[in-house]
Amino acid sequence: MDFKYDKERIGALIERSHTLAVENKRNVYVDNPEFLVYHWSGEAAAFSPNTGELSAAEDTRINIGDHNARVDVGGPFPFAKEMPSKVKGFEYSCGNWAEDYAFFLDHSPAEVLENERVVGEFHWMLEEARFFQYPEAQRKLGRDARELGAGGISFTHTCPDLGIGLKLGWGGLLDKVKANREKFTKYGNIPSAEYLAASEVVLKAIMRYVEKHADVAKDKFENETDTKNRSNYDFIEKNCRAIISEPPKTFAQAVQWIQLFTTVERINGHGNGYGRLDQLLIDFYRKDIKDGILTKDEAVSLIAELYLKYGGNYWSFGGRDINSKDATNEMSWVCLHAYDITGGYNHLGLMWHEDIDKEFFNYGCDVLARHNCGTPTLVNFDVLRDSQLRSGVKEEDAWNMAYSGCQWYCVVGNEYNDQDLNSFVLVQPMQKAMKIAEDKNITDFEEFWSIYDTEVDKTAEILKDFKNETYKWQAKVWPEMVTSLCMHGTIESGRDVTDIQAVKYNFTSVNVLGVPNVIDSMFAMKKLVFEQKKYTLKQLIEAVESDWESNEIMRYDFLHQNKFGNDIDDVDELGVRISEHIREILESKRNIKGFNFRPSLFQYMGHTYAGELLGATPDGRKRAEPFAHGMNPMHGRNTEGMAATMDSFCKLDYTKYQGGSFQVEIQPSFFPEGSRKGDLVETFAKVFFEKGGVQINLNTIDLEKLKDAMENPTKQEYKHLVVKVTGYSAHFVVLDRKFQEEFIQRVNYASL
Repeated sequence: MDFKYDKERIGALIERSHTLAVENKRNVYVDNPEFLVYHWSGEAAAFSPNTGELSAAEDTRINIGDHNARVDVGGPFPFAKEMPSKVKGFEYSCGNWAEDYAFFLDHSPAEVLENERVVGEFHWMLEEARFFQYPEAQRKLGRDARELGAGGISFTHTCPDLGIGLKLGWGGLLDKVKANREKFTKYGNIPSAEYLAASEVVLKAIMRYVEKHADVAKDKFENETDTKNRSNYDFIEKNCRAIISEPPKTFAQAVQWIQLFTTVERINGHGNGYGRLDQLLIDFYRKDIKDGILTKDEAVSLIAELYLKYGGNYWSFGGRDINSKDATNEMSWVCLHAYDITGGYNHLGLMWHEDIDKEFFNYGCDVLARHNCGTPTLVNFDVLRDSQLRSGVKEEDAWNMAYSGCQWYCVVGNEYNDQDLNSFVLVQPMQKAMKIAEDKNITDFEEFWSIYDTEVDKTAEILKDFKNETYKWQAKVWPEMVTSLCMHGTIESGRDVTDIQAVKYNFTSVNVLGVPNVIDSMFAMKKLVFEQKKYTLKQLIEAVESDWESNEIMRYDFLHQNKFGNDIDDVDELGVRISEHIREILESKRNIKGFNFRPSLFQYMGHTYAGELLGATPDGRKRAEPFAHGMNPMHGRNTEGMAATMDSFCKLDYTKYQGGSFQVEIQPSFFPEGSRKGDLVETFAKVFFEKGGVQINLNTIDLEKLKDAMENPTKQEYKHLVVKVTGYSAHFVVLDRKFQEEFIQRVNYASL
């Protein structure tokens, strides 16, 4: 499709985006394999920064790819030693945090780069300069939880309602904060008044930061001779100046406001989604089109630039409106057109439902197939909505649902679900149950299941205790004040979004690692140990603890039992039983915010490194092998084709879970010569969604090209090679070597 846009300018920004990635300027690191598996590593509170005092040793850090909002310029934040908390003293308080944040923002540069018309970029995160660690009581519980197979951090991963900020602007938000602070002061609610006083400090710093961008653009304009560059700088200066205190009035100002919001928010933390972009911008778009100050092509270019500022922001479009009608509008098309221009690394969710504009969905599938980058992610809006309704979300809130992260979703502006960064390693309670059953000489599978049930419950219970201790401290340790500005009820209550009862919905969502491995292991044990009596539990335990050393015949027997993912009823029935069991146990636990725990059948990359921590397993897996990703069958075991795998996968009811992405890697030969790729993807997606599937992550992969890219990462042709890793995308050549190897081991389908 041919679009009328400034190909030279946008092309330069596209090239810069790829260059930043392959030059390792966008990388996110974790401290060690333990963090990947448990989402918590004992001492560090979050992801390992690339610079600064919390960095882990270079030889232990793991690069999970170009998944960072910031641009690394090398070296730590230059004013770290002058942070107020280091000069005047550190406190676990909102005021102390706000002083640090304001100082950090005031000492972060405002940059206006050549070819830009949308600005906002940063180089350091606050966690690199401010102490970020929970008290010892919380960390002790975390260590105990890890021993039983659980862990997690509480950090961002919600979806603010940017519509609040677009309506009020920074000045309107400041007025709202002041009015509520005065109310709380009058009535003697000191904690809420103090929180809002700190929010004032944050808001004023943000307004100074926006003004700083306007001043830089003005200076560049005055010192520039090139007519085109002068026009861009003037455009930026006027838009930034207009939104310092007033709400945006034009489409371009709204896009600029959004970019600066995400910039100042992600300085504090990474991981939020930002809602339904087509709904946020449609009124600005229609007004400007009507007034003759915007064309569709200009809108497409601005959204393309928004994507390129940092492709890791999760945006969604499509879905249904408040009346359950198709919500597709003109901006939905603009959003897809914009990605069709840029391609490459991005995180966009196309929310399907059976009444969606068929032409629009077909176009989205075509974009996904042509660009081969796993974007847009295809998600089933009705399953997302019904999952929330089942959990107790009210109908007036559940419609405003947005795909917001790797596999998770949020009620926009009303939900803080502690998403995506809690871990339940299901293999560990199974391993403990095996040893207990062996000690008790258990010979019946149902008796073994009873022990397993007890061990799973113990892990869930310690996870509950750990998370509740975290929740007692979260708003003091690391408040999310910028996010809170665009949440419903937080300013009105004088509470941070992380605080207890600050927003309507506060479930605790938990990623469950290794479910397919537990299914395959339990099925093999059921057949070979408990029914056929071919091996004893003692023999099995000794074999897996030795990594199957000198037990190859035994391993062959366990490895070649029927496996999940091939539409074999007895295996899949056990799979449903195991999945429902962990769901029921987690749902029986309540957090101190008054909500239950919810399982997500997903784990972003911990499955790659879990083997070295957990060892071999009774499914025939050796220590060096990865675990299965999410609910997807173990590598190489789904031998009956994609249709059979899909049937196994969809025997679960995904309205009962907080996500479960179907990861699909297909070879170029999947698409017959002369076929329209988008039509085939659409057909597959509709069948999958009609079966109740919730999400499709699709890669089209030339395996030989990937293997060559591993060995020759500097080849120019691999600079633009982007893959959907799990719930996120990344440039293949920057990924940790072990991630690359795991990716290549996945089943790649040549046909349906």
